[in-house]
Amino acid sequence: VQLQASGGGLVQAGESLTLSCEVSGSMLRIHDMAWYRQAPGQQRELVARITQTENTNYADSVKGRFTISRANLGHTVLLQMNDLKSEDTAVYYCAAQTVDSAGYSIDWGQGTLVTVSS
Repeated sequence: VQLQASGGGLVQAGESLTLSCEVSGSMLRIHDMAWYRQAPGQQRELVARITQTENTNYADSVKGRFTISRANLGHTVLLQMNDLKSEDTAVYYCAAQTVDSAGYSIDWGQGTLVTVSS
């Protein structure tokens, strides 16, 4: 299973970005998908998560500004980020819980850098 993330970049505070992550490879199902982020010197933290039935939850710091969704028959996870702040600067990683003949696994994308200048 491979996860390919894209969409990061340099923006001004208050602007928007959309991150995308496509899951490919051999699998039976994709369960939860999520976006995490890691700022310099900080631990990786959960930003948003979406289940197979499209229930969502968000970190308090992004509620009302970020929206997670699924597309492409559930093989793509999007993160719409509005009203970006300097504290959103981080490397963003997508993750997916997949099922294959061997069972469950958590797979990670390579990370995409988001830089917000104030």
